[in-house]
Amino acid sequence: MNNFEFKNPTKIIFGKDTIKKINEEIPADAKVLLLYGGGSIKKNGIYNQVKEALANIDVIEFGGIPANPEYATLLEALEVIKTKNITYLLAVGGGSVIDGTKFLSAAAVYEGKTPWDILQKNIRTEKGMLFGTVLTLPATGSEMNSGAVITRKETKEKLAMGGPGLFPQFSILDPEVVKSIPQRQLANGLADAFTHVLEQYMTYSVDAKLQDRFAESILQTLIEIAPTILNDEFDYKAASNFMWSCTMALNGLIQKGVPTDWAIHAIGHELTALYGIDHARTLAIITESHYKHNFETKKDKLAQYGERVWNITEGNVDDKAQAAIKKTTAFFKSLGIDTKLSDYTSDYEGTAKEIAKRFTDRGWLALGEHQSLSPEKVEKIVEMAY
Repeated sequence: MNNFEFKNPTKIIFGKDTIKKINEEIPADAKVLLLYGGGSIKKNGIYNQVKEALANIDVIEFGGIPANPEYATLLEALEVIKTKNITYLLAVGGGSVIDGTKFLSAAAVYEGKTPWDILQKNIRTEKGMLFGTVLTLPATGSEMNSGAVITRKETKEKLAMGGPGLFPQFSILDPEVVKSIPQRQLANGLADAFTHVLEQYMTYSVDAKLQDRFAESILQTLIEIAPTILNDEFDYKAASNFMWSCTMALNGLIQKGVPTDWAIHAIGHELTALYGIDHARTLAIITESHYKHNFETKKDKLAQYGERVWNITEGNVDDKAQAAIKKTTAFFKSLGIDTKLSDYTSDYEGTAKEIAKRFTDRGWLALGEHQSLSPEKVEKIVEMAY
């Protein structure tokens, strides 16, 4: 196992009827900017619960943060923060709203020329404006980590940011919210969390036995509960396991002491930036071709995954690894998610070259756990995903 340091300061408040506890976590004298997305929280009752909990706190609202939080929209919210002397941020939403709030947390205290520098120059935020979250869509794990991804439509870019100052102070996780989530978003959440685990697990062994078992248990749980989550009838027990699995998949725990990959995400972000494809679906598009292209360096871990997660017992290492790749693709398809770029757009020719060029221009010349994935190799992986 590799050396590591681990600190996660986010307080998790988990369970039914916990939204009312917001007022116990936000300072009484705070001036709060309440951030949310397209308004679904006003239809499912979450908004009313939040407003009731904030009855005695000074609150200003900012809605309309889109999926793949848009830089231009966030600049409008940043103006509100500065002109209204906001001191605390509250994100009520899924990963997009929370990621957008993290950007605002960083931008609110940034003294540079333009907030885009935070992303373009990969500036780590050591201390941002304090914020909390109320999770409404399990998927990204953003409610318990310090990372975010922001989109800029005018340049068709989607870039990551982070830093120790961007952990939420608290996150409220009430599984009851799953009841009102559309099936497409539930499927995306399952696929997103599943791939988060794979990015931290599907590398090579450093004899981190417990980390492997942590990762495998999350994958097994997601596989087991997926049919129930996608069923029209709400199941609180399944929803609880779904929500906590998504959080555990990317709160930093399972990546400590082990090598990680993240090339699938890097490529997937470009597909979202270019075509507007749902983030989780871009991951499903790239996963199979990435593992096939890097088969020799990943096959031992793929075989272990096949044995422990999918109960594949026949054949040698190569056989088990190949079968594991097929099982992964089949899992995405069982969620109703297509796994080829051509399933989403007919305008895919040239995409691989464009993404490779973007990586070259940014100096992203060595991705993956071995830092061996060049832009030329990325181009081949994307072409294989057509």
